[in-house]
Amino acid sequence: MSKIQAAFERLQAQRRRALIPFITAGDPDPALTVPMMHTLVEAGADIIELGVPFSDPMADGPTIQRASERALAKGVSLRGVLEMVANFRADNNETPVVLMGYANPIEAMGVNAFAAAAFDAGVDGVLVVDYPPEESADFAKAMRDNALDPIFLLAPTSTEARVAMVAERASGYVYYVSLKGVTGSAELDVDAVARRIPKIRSTVGLPVGVGFGIRDAQTAAAIARVADAVIVGSRIIEEIEHVPANEVCAKVKRLVAELRRGVDEAVG
Repeated sequence: MSKIQAAFERLQAQRRRALIPFITAGDPDPALTVPMMHTLVEAGADIIELGVPFSDPMADGPTIQRASERALAKGVSLRGVLEMVANFRADNNETPVVLMGYANPIEAMGVNAFAAAAFDAGVDGVLVVDYPPEESADFAKAMRDNALDPIFLLAPTSTEARVAMVAERASGYVYYVSLKGVTGSAELDVDAVARRIPKIRSTVGLPVGVGFGIRDAQTAAAIARVADAVIVGSRIIEEIEHVPANEVCAKVKRLVAELRRGVDEAVG
């Protein structure tokens, strides 16, 4: 059983929902990434999504794009991100870590080489935004062959055929994009999410995490009532980019603890 599956089963037994915060590796400085990962756990994270910085992040809004630019300016690479995960694992071997990024750096390393290196580093799952399920059979197999969960995106516009294909390829959980747009954009329509989730959950047979548009304890609570996991990225990155580096961990900890309270109060 993967760490991700075990985490969801433990939470289900406790009648709780997962909180999955996202940060970009290397932002605002590579030396802060591992301490920030530990901070996320201390504040209540169940799973960490760690963004691999990329120069052309098509699904990310301006906030996360700026985070990638800051990390790339510091020389952060895919191999560097894997080193960060390995360093995190020196003190935490329980919290699942999911890498979220784009195909180009993985293709440059080689899918099989990446899968083996990710496993060795202690990665538990991989979400590649521009690997559509229709073209991901080999990728998903390489991940599973290395005990990694291949995680896929679904959206309000996903067809029944695509949902069924994700059901064949995915493991761990699926990431439901609640908005038609990039990260950090538009307003969250909780009722629309609530109508969509049961069908996805029944077809895919995996926990469904919801991201995009969740900004505070109130919206986190609303999503926790209808989904299996609450995923928050842009709001956390905003905290990171607006404070001095020596205040980043404390600021992020306060926000994630607030989100944790919202998630727990919704289903307590």
